[in-house]
Amino acid sequence: MLGDHQNEPSPLAAGKSGQSGGVQSLERAFDLVELIASAPGPIALSRLAELSHLPPPTIHRLVRTLVRRGYIRQTPNRLYVLGPRFMRLGDAARRVVGSWAERHLSDLVDLSGETVHVAVLDYDGALYVAQVPSKHHMRIFTDVGRRVRLHLSAVGKVLLAQMTDQRIREAVDRQGMPAQTPKSITSFDVLQKEIEEVRARGYAIDNGEQEVGMRCMAVPVPGMPTLSALGISSPEQRLPDEAIARILPQLKETAARISEDALRQGETPKRG
Repeated sequence: MLGDHQNEPSPLAAGKSGQSGGVQSLERAFDLVELIASAPGPIALSRLAELSHLPPPTIHRLVRTLVRRGYIRQTPNRLYVLGPRFMRLGDAARRVVGSWAERHLSDLVDLSGETVHVAVLDYDGALYVAQVPSKHHMRIFTDVGRRVRLHLSAVGKVLLAQMTDQRIREAVDRQGMPAQTPKSITSFDVLQKEIEEVRARGYAIDNGEQEVGMRCMAVPVPGMPTLSALGISSPEQRLPDEAIARILPQLKETAARISEDALRQGETPKRG
């Protein structure tokens, strides 16, 4: 289990428990926003009711409020999409995460020798928001702004491990589990078992599941304004199990420093 901060709950264990202690109306409103964001196009209230299992009067009330505040927009044919206010907030949050992380990534590249990146949850995908490349001639690039599927990547698995089991199931149902390489996980049962292992050991591995010949590992970054993961990517021959064991403490320490830096800013409450 993650144990770098003994007085803090593991973000992965917190994801499993799903005990939020939050305000129900706010949680429901954000659930609707996430459903709208994950839809392939504009979505009807009837579909929101089907997916959220909320009573139609509750959905009407919440949607009216979100439309009035500009976080959801109603189309001329009475369907719903995200509004520009939410998009601006999302862009701002991603910039904040990237700016907090970048100052620490170069040190980790020097220690590990490999490409280092930070990804955040972006609807039902992992979005890279910061990256410092390896100094090797043969190296892996993870372009900032690139979005990858959660079940294929180490950062994606870490993000999934911080979610509740129900939220994982819903995300997978919406996005599916297409294969990208012969090693890609395409079974939900296999993915669920791997997520349990990620929660138990505190890190995730991508063994050529996203790109042939690439190996990656990732850990969570708690305390950020959105679920975040710190990862390292390398040609597989440079990241055997022995290298993972050597680099993992450095990876966890860097994640802790990013988290502490974010918390010192005083701009976001601590997750968990």
